[in-house]
Amino acid sequence: MVESYGVAAFRSRQQVLRFEQQLRQEGIGNIRVVSTPREVAVGCGLSIQFSLADAPAVVSAIRRAQPANLVGVYRVERAGAGKPRLSALSL
Repeated sequence: MVESYGVAAFRSRQQVLRFEQQLRQEGIGNIRVVSTPREVAVGCGLSIQFSLADAPAVVSAIRRAQPANLVGVYRVERAGAGKPRLSALSL
């Protein structure tokens, strides 16, 4: 079974927590703070995981906030215990 979700990675833990709060205030509740996938290999080690169904709202929030320390927004696909595949979501 393939698990798919989105991840927004930042260089700053503080920015991760701020953006998580912003998303919750905007009513996007299906999110959580997670360890950044190793494949991103840049940043503070924390990211925000979100449902791909919420990707348009998350990308819209990023466009409004314009965080200077955003590493990227990615689609993650993981099959079982295998290595995850990442692809960039366009902003």
